[in-house]
Amino acid sequence: MAKTKIAYFCQSCGYESPKWLGKCPSCQQWNTFVEEILEKGNASVPNWKVSASTSMQRANKPVEVADITYREEQRLLTPDKEFNRVLGGGVVPGSLVLIGGEPGIGKSTLMLQLALNMPNVKVLYVSGEESDHQIKMRAERLAPHPPEGGACYILTETSTQNIFKQIEELQPDVLVIDSIQTLHSAHVESTPGSVSQVRECTAELLRFAKETSTPVFLIGHITKDGMIAGPKILEHMVDTVLQFEGDRHHVYRILRTIKNRFGSSSELGIYEMLGEGLREVSNPSEILLSQREDGLSGITISATLEGMRPMLIETQALVSPSPYGTPQRSATGFDTKRMSMLLAVLEKRCGFRLGTQDVFLNITGGIRVEDPAIDLGLAIAIISSHEDIPISAKTCFAGEIGLSGEIRAVNRVEQRIAEAQKLGFEQIFISKYNMPSAAKDKAKLDLTRYAIDVRPVGRIEEVFTLLFG
Repeated sequence: MAKTKIAYFCQSCGYESPKWLGKCPSCQQWNTFVEEILEKGNASVPNWKVSASTSMQRANKPVEVADITYREEQRLLTPDKEFNRVLGGGVVPGSLVLIGGEPGIGKSTLMLQLALNMPNVKVLYVSGEESDHQIKMRAERLAPHPPEGGACYILTETSTQNIFKQIEELQPDVLVIDSIQTLHSAHVESTPGSVSQVRECTAELLRFAKETSTPVFLIGHITKDGMIAGPKILEHMVDTVLQFEGDRHHVYRILRTIKNRFGSSSELGIYEMLGEGLREVSNPSEILLSQREDGLSGITISATLEGMRPMLIETQALVSPSPYGTPQRSATGFDTKRMSMLLAVLEKRCGFRLGTQDVFLNITGGIRVEDPAIDLGLAIAIISSHEDIPISAKTCFAGEIGLSGEIRAVNRVEQRIAEAQKLGFEQIFISKYNMPSAAKDKAKLDLTRYAIDVRPVGRIEEVFTLLFG
């Protein structure tokens, strides 16, 4: 019988210590160390046949970069176009993808719906949380008519040894694990979900994915702080980290890329949660723009970018006199510190007295925007509410506001203008410093290239003069 050793792991960051510590030297958290029993000498031995045979035969040697032969991987395209977009153009063979999100947000629904609708692909869906009868009930609702040629196999198991044994017999093309916190390996004598178990199970799945070129999807739980549960090294080990976000009071869900070794890390996919599953939203601007009547003050439309996708969102502001001594400042979906900066610019550069006013900002649709290009739209919404003057619903804005009140240029302004024109807007305000990238001269920009009226401005005072007179 192999000797066992005891180690202490930080449940917050995964730091390992030979003795118990009150304060973690890595993440500075108190009382986070938990005792775990490790089996010495066995944790590093692969527990599946392919890894054991290849690790003994292969001896890697250094190779010069010029001598490495590169061939572009043929990505596996799924029937979900939003999922393909977030992954950077499809599933890369041998990739390890981690999907995190709050409980009940739809992680299992998304992956099971994807597994059931993959044509000509053999998918193994491993569940450690639900029985096969529960999954069958959900599958009947999500895919009553599965495509021809595809096959989805369900395995309710939590032991990695038994999972790899079934993998060797089935030889699936895609593997889905729901969830990584429920698996346990016999090489580590600790409870499922602990730091050492999550790390060891992920390492075994990583070796399997790389040595067999089989894409593996891991569903991960998150903590109360919104971080993926388990050690931080879990996010470093995988190739792609996806965050499934959304408010359960809204029907829309957002799949956001946090890390991607095979594509852009700023892509975004939007879904609508329905009774028969998740529906792709191909044009998010239509759902983020509410149907409203003219004559409402404090509402503007801003052109933003999420990854490579342009979107038009509705920005709302409410300004009212403060009944108390200290005015309130609240923002939903927007950075509160940046809102304070915009209010200071409006008061200093434009002369609006907002120091005694309550200011509330809201980004509709339940999304959070960090693009500085919506500064101009928010500033106009604040003044529109303060003066109670409505802004035309056919006008949109795209510009960043500096501390001196100048309208700064934003990136990829051509895509923002084209999106506004496609949705039927009549005019868009942009920075005049974007003119060289948009077109060589104003006539070419307004008359021949775009049907929408493009209004280049340099300072925020110019915008107020054009809108409010």
